Amino acid sequence: MLFKAGDILKIGGGFVLVAALEAVGYCVWPMIKPVSNKDPFILEAGDLVLEKSLEIPLGINLNSRLIIEEEDIKGKAGEINRPCLEKLWRSDFSRRAGQFYNLFHTPQSFEHGKTAVACSGKVYDEKEIINIIDASLDFWLTTGRYASIFEEKLANFLGVRHCLLTNSGSSANLLAVSTLTSPKLGDRQLKSGDEVITVAAGFPTTVTPIVQNRLVPVFVDVDLETYNVDAEKLEAAVSPKTRAIILAHTLGNPFNLDVVTEIARKHHLWLIEDNCDALGSTYKGRYTGTFGDLSTLSFYPAHHITTGEGGAVLTSEPLLKRVVESFRDWGRDCWCPPGKDNTCGRRFACQLGELPGGYDHKYTYSHFGYNLKITDMQAAVGVAQLAKLAGFAGMRRKNFQQLYTGLQNYEDVLILPKATENTDPCWFGFPLTVRAGASFTRQQLVQHLENHHIRTRLLFAGNILKQPAFQGVHYRVAGELKNTDLIMERTFWIGVYPGLGQKEINYVLDTFDQFIRMK
Repeated sequence: MLFKAGDILKIGGGFVLVAALEAVGYCVWPMIKPVSNKDPFILEAGDLVLEKSLEIPLGINLNSRLIIEEEDIKGKAGEINRPCLEKLWRSDFSRRAGQFYNLFHTPQSFEHGKTAVACSGKVYDEKEIINIIDASLDFWLTTGRYASIFEEKLANFLGVRHCLLTNSGSSANLLAVSTLTSPKLGDRQLKSGDEVITVAAGFPTTVTPIVQNRLVPVFVDVDLETYNVDAEKLEAAVSPKTRAIILAHTLGNPFNLDVVTEIARKHHLWLIEDNCDALGSTYKGRYTGTFGDLSTLSFYPAHHITTGEGGAVLTSEPLLKRVVESFRDWGRDCWCPPGKDNTCGRRFACQLGELPGGYDHKYTYSHFGYNLKITDMQAAVGVAQLAKLAGFAGMRRKNFQQLYTGLQNYEDVLILPKATENTDPCWFGFPLTVRAGASFTRQQLVQHLENHHIRTRLLFAGNILKQPAFQGVHYRVAGELKNTDLIMERTFWIGVYPGLGQKEINYVLDTFDQFIRMK
């Protein structure tokens, strides 16, 4: 063939741009004289190598592709440069991705008694699909440009200095706890046998990193309405061995940060906020995840925003940032991002440990680390999702309030959730506890809801000390775990996520009414 992709060809009374070479001829986009900025793609002078027969500006009609043969061509009129051709192809992919979303991904309408009312789920549109395709076209298969964008935008949104993406919220918790064991922290380093205060009613990977780092979890009971740590019992849990606190904002409801941060300061304890279920929640007008020395996020599809699998560690302390990064990236001492070398300018000028002087800093290791990075395709989804967070948060709060209002008539048999004072939770779910005097059990209510396609979840591990994995684990309990056991036996939660609309919420309330009035 005489011509190549990117060539501008004259045919009949107009021009076309070669998109690709096909076995049967040339695949081309028609070129048009743009009449407004609404034209699909407008070429600029810097994009073109022109002959006299062409005038700019010129537009490319990406909505139309033609196949032409050699005999249709009157000659070559110019060409576009390679970056412009790539931009055109990416724009074409984006347009087609939007069409694909509209055909195959748009949410189906709700049908009473047939459509499942989920506890949680991913909510997205064509923007996420476009971003993930764009990232895949780079074929940069590890952390890359979208990860940098996501980290910067998320840190700016929350008002912290550093955001480090990782492959899950559980990994984020592992990194946060492991960071506190680093020798780089001097006399504040956590060592084997040191204690970390937490609660037993929650998700297991808030607690398991404590055990995995050979530390001792100390369990405090929770409040039954907020499902968070009973702050009044926290002080009594501190012992001479206590070195840190890690607590989750349960189902998006912030714990009492005034009391917890004051105790941490008083006793010189590290504070980790497990913010995995609470992105967008505030305490006294300030986002959760910004109070602790470290905090964590999850981007699993059930969470406030998603990257599929994914998470993040947040901090405003440069030293903690360096250590988190080291543990995440194989334990290496170097902080160069993937594909970059000699960021510090001293790659062959260091002498650490017992290595010979000048040993490559890129292969110098200061921690027993992991490889817990996120891929750029996942981060690309996160960038699109973050732009939707305000809308998502509004829907979660709206759905929560409607459920609360609709279930208030049943407070004699159900304990309804209570927001911690001075907070505005971005609820992850709507927790309910069946009262002791109710004429039905949790199992009966949950079974009724499930039979009517309303999905339910228990409050994660219940009392984690009763789980098989905790048999034989060394821990300490401060006081008793009465409310924790009650949650294990009587509590469950239902969804408030932004994929639920008015029809779903009304159906949930009607189903509760039907069950409770029968009892």
